[in-house]
Amino acid sequence: MAKLWGGRFSKNTNELVDAFNASIDFDKRLYHEDIRGSIAHAGMLAKCGIIPADDGEKIIAGLKDILADIEAGNFHFDVALEDIHMNVEARLTERIGSAGARLHTARSRNDQVALDMHMYMKREVAEIAELLLKFEEALLTVAKKHEKTLMPGYTHLQRAQPITFAHHMLAYFNMLQRDFRRLLGVWEGA
Repeated sequence: MAKLWGGRFSKNTNELVDAFNASIDFDKRLYHEDIRGSIAHAGMLAKCGIIPADDGEKIIAGLKDILADIEAGNFHFDVALEDIHMNVEARLTERIGSAGARLHTARSRNDQVALDMHMYMKREVAEIAELLLKFEEALLTVAKKHEKTLMPGYTHLQRAQPITFAHHMLAYFNMLQRDFRRLLGVWEGA
């Protein structure tokens, strides 16, 4: 199989080199972002007249089919294709022909990586923040039930003055609030 970067080489690379070079084991989790970004890009290319509208429609339909295949577990990620972008583009071109190769027009793989990582981080931060809020709600529920339940407080790993279990739970709540503020910073910076 010819490599994107392999124009000067007359022989195929060793499988160990392919495995070392490939990022597909990690970035296959970016499939949703990569395909969403590619659908938007293809739509823009067609709308601006950079590619024929018919090609844009074929690309978008093909990408939606690939997304469905991946989500159904019917997509083989090929290490020889190195990354999520090449895996999706190769399958797209295989399915819809030369129109699939136009997906790469006016966009580098570095552009795709930046977009995919940006969208992935936004999604992950949102999911983590949602779980964090649910955990904080659970801590508040437990704290409310134990406003009068006494327990020993601790300082320097030694027992200290008595506190309520609610106070203990709210200490964890406060720590999670700090984490949530940090997540908001990541969200705004991503």
